[in-house]
Amino acid sequence: MLRILIVDDHEVVRVGLRALLERHPDFTVVDEAATAREALQKALLHKPDVVVMDIRLPGRSGIQACHDIVEKLPDTKVIILTSYAEDELLFDAITAGACGYVLKQIGSDDLIRAIETVGRGEALLDPAVTQKVFERVREAARQEVAAAFANLTEQELRVLELVAEGRTNREIAQVLFLGEGTVRNYVSSILSKLGLTNRAEAAAYAVQHNLREYLRSMRG
Repeated sequence: MLRILIVDDHEVVRVGLRALLERHPDFTVVDEAATAREALQKALLHKPDVVVMDIRLPGRSGIQACHDIVEKLPDTKVIILTSYAEDELLFDAITAGACGYVLKQIGSDDLIRAIETVGRGEALLDPAVTQKVFERVREAARQEVAAAFANLTEQELRVLELVAEGRTNREIAQVLFLGEGTVRNYVSSILSKLGLTNRAEAAAYAVQHNLREYLRSMRG
């Protein structure tokens, strides 16, 4: 039996959710709350399995309430039920510890399944916001890669690429039409900027931080 706390500042929403959820044989609604403060108080009182939380509440937000509840009751799962698919709200909710993020436009059966999923300890995102998560993850990865090579010049990047391929200084000099001494200077500069000690470390760094992918993106 999943014990559920409903948190929404609109009474009509709470009544509707209670009526829907209590039709499920394995759900019981232990209480309702209209504010973040009341949500925390009632969560501490009842220790529900799942809290269905609106993101917009008077005073402190549902995200803040989610953080407080998860911090004090780590076994309680919070699912955000909201009308908003805004990026920052989504990621703030995930950071606050929410296990689910579902839009209020969801159908009744899908909401039931979402609560069952979160109740089992699994994470769930509304399909309408899932793409936003993947986009943010990809962008974070791109930024991480860019930061890894931010201090290197374009020529140093080309030299590092060839170092990662196992080329000697002589071979690099031939490919880039440079003198060997110039290549040695570039390699020394690369090692210094990246805080590395030898070519093997530089090659490993280039592979670890996806230099080839980074250069491909730069070259279009």
